[in-house]
This record gives sequence, structure tokens and C-alpha cells, in this order.
Amino acid sequence: MRDDPRLPTSPGFWRSPLRGTWFTSLLGVVLLVGVTVLFVTGLLSYAAYNPGLSPVNDKTPDKGLLGFYLFAWPTHPHWLYRLTQGVHVTLGITLIPVLLAKLWSVVPRLFALPPARSLAHALERISLLLLVGGGLFEFVTGVLNVQLDYVFPGSFYPLHFYGAWVFFAAFVAHAVLKTPLALRNLRRLRDEPHVDTGDDLVSPRPAEPTVSRRGALWFVGGGSLLLFATTVGQGSDALRRTALLAPHGGADPGEGPNAFQINKTAAYAGIDPAETSADAWRLEIVGRTGTVRLSRAQLAELPQHSAALPIACVEGWSTSDQWWRGVRLRDLAALVGHEDDPPDLFVESLQRHGAFRHAALRANQVADPRSLLALSVNGETLSPDHGHPARVIVPAAPGVLNTKWVARMTFGDL
Repeated sequence: MRDDPRLPTSPGFWRSPLRGTWFTSLLGVVLLVGVTVLFVTGLLSYAAYNPGLSPVNDKTPDKGLLGFYLFAWPTHPHWLYRLTQGVHVTLGITLIPVLLAKLWSVVPRLFALPPARSLAHALERISLLLLVGGGLFEFVTGVLNVQLDYVFPGSFYPLHFYGAWVFFAAFVAHAVLKTPLALRNLRRLRDEPHVDTGDDLVSPRPAEPTVSRRGALWFVGGGSLLLFATTVGQGSDALRRTALLAPHGGADPGEGPNAFQINKTAAYAGIDPAETSADAWRLEIVGRTGTVRLSRAQLAELPQHSAALPIACVEGWSTSDQWWRGVRLRDLAALVGHEDDPPDLFVESLQRHGAFRHAALRANQVADPRSLLALSVNGETLSPDHGHPARVIVPAAPGVLNTKWVARMTFGDL
């Protein structure tokens, strides 16, 4: 089987003259840097959800030691999550051609016989399977989530989280084994990129080349550049029309001061207009001294404050700073006996279905003077799709924690 050129287990089956040490090593070094940045920004996104705060936010309750790095997500600078998650999503999509080219370049090794020449070789092959499988899983689920195609056999959050740890563990093992060799190969072949002495990726009977290896790299780089150009605009108002691959690309939705991006409309969330009318809606605030119920008119009579803050979502899209106005969360905490040090906050929405119809905020987020229960945005009353009658807005917090259609707020340690 190994010598039959009709089978993929034979070196002669793989005839592309492009495969070789130089090509594979260069792609590997790019992925070494890129995947490391992806992993770090992904962990930061997970920390931004504050999973250690409350079971409400914790979508991975069995994480154990994998949650060792968690910390209270800061509110400064206010664009922090917009930056980290924008980098995570845009870089992930940009690296897709590099990942596919790297897998193509080493595919003969996946079929090499015998399957294991030694224990060390067997462990390397197993790590390679975890690396390839984990990498494909993370990139596919990530792209589907960005496109708002929730077709997973479970919640995206734990699947992507645990998948990331499996993938990165295999990635680290592979990098430890291969990075020194890749760097040596790049130095050795820098002046002679077409010479691959003793390279097991080079076909023993290569076909006629139709493009050089440098040309192939330009093709891969061009594909990455095209994906970058059609994705990066989802985080910039000036470039949003270029974000052809992003669900929130194109023109801003609607007209007027409330015309900026959203994920869920009021209709999609099942919000009944009768519940949000001035006669029916009341905000219930619970704290140390009991419960206070306020109408929207009564909230409007409290001291009002403004803050310029963006909306930034886990899918990578974000808005520019919008001008929000409403009551500070820490002032609401003071109404129910928390005058000095505002505690954690549990927020409940009128929305009846969905993973984040409830959300928890840490005390540092509640205490920030820019954290508001917003009643208006950009000089106009909140529209139904943006959370009327009232919504939470917190600097640097993921969009899902800025709860819309707020019905109840409970202050206290969670």
C-alpha cells in the first residue's frame, strides 16, 4: 500500500511541486503568532463575561482549573472589549487561508505509513490529529457564530471554550516540537527557497509546476488580505460598507438617532408592546433596605447623566460611541440601601427566552459613573429595538451584558 502511487499512503500520490520545508515552515511561523493572539484575545473575551461572578453568566460551570486566569473585567478604557474582540474575530477570519494552506502542505504526513514508528512518533501523530481536528472545529464554529448561524449541537460558549483548550494544548505541543526546526529551515533556505534536501514533503515524482512557491504564498496572502478587507469594517462606521462578510455590514439599520446596529429586535425577543407602555411598565429595584418600584416617568425625574459608549458584540461587530443618557447604576443602588460601595448587580429582562435574558455585573462595573440605566440615546428616547423603556449600558462590557428591556434589578453580592 505504501508504494502504490494510486493510494494516498504512497509518497508518489502527492505530486504537487509546491510542497516542501520552506513553504510549510513559513506558514507555520505565521500561524504560531496568529493563533497565539487568537487564544489570548479569546480568553479575554471569556473573562469579559465574568463567569466567576455568578452562575447566571457562567456558561461553563465544569471548567475547573481552566478558569484559573479569570479576573474582574475592567471598565477602562471604555473601548477595551471593542478592541480585543474585534481583533479576535477579524484575525480569525483573516487566518483561514493560511490555515487551509498549512493543512494542504502537510497532508501527505497524515497518511504516512506505518502509523507509528515509535512511542514518541505515536504521541506526535495523536497531537497532530487533535491539532487538525481542534483547529478546524474552532475556526468553523467561530465563523458560524460570527454569521449568526447557531447550528451547534449545544451552546456555542462551552463548545468553543473547551475546543479552544484542546486545540491550543495540541498547538503548544506541536509548536514546541516543530518551531525550532521551522526557524532553522527558514534560515537555511532563505537564499535557496527551492532546495529541499531530505524533505519528506517533496514528491518523489513531482508534476510540472504551474506556479512558484512564492507565487502560492502571494495567493494565500492575497486571500487573507481580501478576507481582512471584507471583515474589518464591521467595527468602524467609516468602513462598515466594506464589511461584506459581516452580518452587520452595509448601511446602518433604519433612520434617526437610534439607527445603529443590533442583534435582536424587540419582536424577535418576544417583547409585548403592552408590557412596555407607560401605564404597565415598572422597574423593580431590590436591595439591602427592600424593594422600590419606579415608573419610567419617575426614573426620568431622578438625576440624569450622560456617557459616550459603544456597543461591542462577541461576533466582532461594534458601533462607534453613542451618546447615552439615564440614571447611574450606583444611584439606583443607593435607593435600596447601598450608598457607599455599590455591590454586584443581577439584571432581569422582559425577554423570556435566550441565554442572556438575565445578566450579572460586578461591583466595579456598577460603581463606574458611566454605567447607566439608559432611557435615551443620541438625544431621543430609546426605540423598542434598542431596549425601550430602559436598558443597561456599561463601559467595556460585551453587548449581551448591556441588558435591554430591563424589568428588575437586584443589588447584592452574587
